[in-house]
Amino acid sequence: MVIVAFVVMQILSSGGYISSMLTGLLVPLCVYSILAVSLNLTVGILGELSLGQAGFMCVGAYTSAIFSIVTSETIENVWIRFPLAILIGGIIAAVFGILIGIPVLRLKGDYLAVVTLAFGEIIKNVFAALYLGYDSKGVHVSLKSLSNLNLEPDGKLILNGPQGISGTPNDSTFIIGAVMLLITLIIAYNFVYSRTGRAVMAIRDNVIAAESVGLNITKYKLVTFALTAFLAGCAGALYSHNFYTLQASKFDYNLSILILVFVVLGGIGSIRGSVIAAIVLVLLPEMLRSINSYRMLIYSIVLIVMMIITSNEKTKTFISANTAKFKALFKREKVKEAE
Repeated sequence: MVIVAFVVMQILSSGGYISSMLTGLLVPLCVYSILAVSLNLTVGILGELSLGQAGFMCVGAYTSAIFSIVTSETIENVWIRFPLAILIGGIIAAVFGILIGIPVLRLKGDYLAVVTLAFGEIIKNVFAALYLGYDSKGVHVSLKSLSNLNLEPDGKLILNGPQGISGTPNDSTFIIGAVMLLITLIIAYNFVYSRTGRAVMAIRDNVIAAESVGLNITKYKLVTFALTAFLAGCAGALYSHNFYTLQASKFDYNLSILILVFVVLGGIGSIRGSVIAAIVLVLLPEMLRSINSYRMLIYSIVLIVMMIITSNEKTKTFISANTAKFKALFKREKVKEAE
């Protein structure tokens, strides 16, 4: 499906039949599809509610962008530098996933959702307050202001607090995005049908029965969580190299909820459905801009129709089991906004 879509888009693009608006959305479509597939491994295959996808994406985006900026003069070959940046972004995000998962995945209930949500907000605010630069004396870091960096006149500023990163090489292309999406799908399907994937699904269906036959519950949960974080970090690297500037404010709570919406509407546990839902829900608001007065009304109707069409037993079970969690989380957000 992805290969056919890629070939069709390439043919249309070469013929000049694609608008500039749609051309600008090709890379984000790949990014959101990768994020939806990766989150489905945790939500659909593992059966745990995670709201930290934006945080892992933020880690991958910032670390890969910093790597590309620092090495832009030493590694001039894009086909070497950019894959390395993607790998570094994914690996650092996976490390954060492991560090978060070790204490949290031993808990039960909605603790994972709360902690991953808190992790995403902490990461966003840390990067928004971080100033980073380097000169002949080494690396300078500050959480107060730009003046506290004490950079030399010929020093290079990398992170500028709330203004984020500027000067990231624009290395992301639709071809690279499509290849990354294909690799993500290959990883996801091989994981699901592997021995580890079957063990993870057994844990999802019945933790007590899985533990009684000798499965290490924490180990398999941690592997799934780390893989989800790795793929999210790779998607963040692709996202950051699609823009010249990058601000941490883009990786907020709403982004994590949007990715979760892709997974739920595509069908819990359905890898193919996650890709379709991400593409449809990203394209739809842009395609309806010409009828701005009715855009959100039509968008809401499409969401309802997609929920009815794609709903399965896993989706219904997930929604009924997590309704109370969502209400509590939204209530906390309203209280925080009111304060």
